[in-house]
Amino acid sequence: MRFKHNKALTPLARVLRKNSTKEEKRLWHDFLKKHSIKFIRQKVLGDYIADFYCPTKKLVIELDGSGHYTEKRTESDAKRTEFLEQEFGISVVRISNLDILKNFDGVCLYINYILENN
Repeated sequence: MRFKHNKALTPLARVLRKNSTKEEKRLWHDFLKKHSIKFIRQKVLGDYIADFYCPTKKLVIELDGSGHYTEKRTESDAKRTEFLEQEFGISVVRISNLDILKNFDGVCLYINYILENN
């Protein structure tokens, strides 16, 4: 097993936290930050930076914009998911930015369902 924290990525994680997308900000400020189960934003995990990480449930939540739906990006996302699952036993949930914008309450219910059943 590799170490979870890659110090070389810490500066980039800080930049990503400061420059969150509007969808990330909404999910963080309106839901995850206030949740009874702790989440961490832009968490370094091996060679990757997860959008949101819940250490107690070993769960990563990734928000995907339109750039994630290209063939190349879909393959790299699958590789990332496989790495996190195999190396650290972390489950990865992908949510589209469009769902955050158009069905925020449904996204929150979905996340709660996953947390309760994980």
